[in-house]
Amino acid sequence: MTVFEEVLEAKKQFDGVVFPTPLMVNRNLSSQFQSNILLKREDLQVVRSYKIRGAYNKMSSLTTTEREKGIVCASAGNHAQGVAYSCNLLQIKGKIYMPKTTPKQKIKQVQLFGKEYTEIVLIGDTFDDASLKAIDDATINKKTFIHPFDDTKVIAGQGTVGLEIIEDYKDTIDYVFVPIGGGGLASGLSTVFKKLSPNTKIIGVEPAGAPSMKTSIAKGENTRLDSIDKFVDGAAVKQVGNRNFDICSKNLDDIILVPEGKVCSTILQLYNEEAMVVEPAGALTIAALDFYQDQIKGKNVVCIVSGSNNDIERTAEIKERSLLYEGLKHYFMIQFPQRPGALKEFVNDILGDDDDITYFQYKQKNSKESGPVIVGLELKNKTDITPIQTKMKEKGFEFEYLNEKEDLYAQMIG
Repeated sequence: MTVFEEVLEAKKQFDGVVFPTPLMVNRNLSSQFQSNILLKREDLQVVRSYKIRGAYNKMSSLTTTEREKGIVCASAGNHAQGVAYSCNLLQIKGKIYMPKTTPKQKIKQVQLFGKEYTEIVLIGDTFDDASLKAIDDATINKKTFIHPFDDTKVIAGQGTVGLEIIEDYKDTIDYVFVPIGGGGLASGLSTVFKKLSPNTKIIGVEPAGAPSMKTSIAKGENTRLDSIDKFVDGAAVKQVGNRNFDICSKNLDDIILVPEGKVCSTILQLYNEEAMVVEPAGALTIAALDFYQDQIKGKNVVCIVSGSNNDIERTAEIKERSLLYEGLKHYFMIQFPQRPGALKEFVNDILGDDDDITYFQYKQKNSKESGPVIVGLELKNKTDITPIQTKMKEKGFEFEYLNEKEDLYAQMIG
């Protein structure tokens, strides 16, 4: 069967297991971008992400012998939940390898969905580390490896998202924005649209710190990245799947890279304005709209909200990254004069009424005329940083701006 035919077959397997998710017009985003913005709410799926589609389609196709031997998978979280839920439904024993950096909320959900049918192994720092271990386990013990994206059955399962969109929306769809991690969803969805709605432009979206698909397509071959930013954990892989690369290189009209800080701002916006809780990968497509606002004006646009498995313990980091991206949080290493009143002078004569000191680390050195202080400032307006720097120079406060020095910032702030 072709991939499209596999998608049609996958949809038949889902009765009573995978439920169609709503395609909802978002008034605020539609007004902001002067477009008709529709959100495909995969965050409302049974395991709070689309990953159940591919996992269940693959596992339901296993032979009796394969089911008895059990399965192995690797995942940063959402695929693991889909596999765990499928293990429980199909009564198949599964071992799930996850990076040690996986949010606790996702680990707990895997345990809840899989119950006695799943065993979790935390290993390595990235999906790729966990994947290598899982593949070794499957090979040695002759178990089936349930790949999160580079598998035709998985791709077909994810492709049912595209079928539902076309079934639900009878008007012309001009653009679909789809997140890309390993490329399973983008492969399946784009296959459906190229068959049923070929004039729709399919725009892939990757985090700027993990541009695996964009790099591969630009080079004309599936390319493994040396390092990635793991923050958008649901879309942070060093290398996309071979099947996924082949399909996406033919079907995608464009790929946008979205800075992690912009993703964080979008997460906060959706929570504050829409009462939506989304994970970083789930916010990718909406975050990308800013970079396409001229092209989508007056168009019908679908954004895939891929998941809502966000760990509340990450809230402080999300806010911090957002403020840094928006230009509202700034860190300096300032040489403070070691005399009484220096701090008072800094607060009264340099900072404005709306500027807030959020970080202050100082160690007095009695034998020196000045001592280094790490200062974090939160501003109400990003333009306020220029007068602060000007005043520091005028008052003789020597400083080093840490936001632009990534290595130094990481060492001193963390």
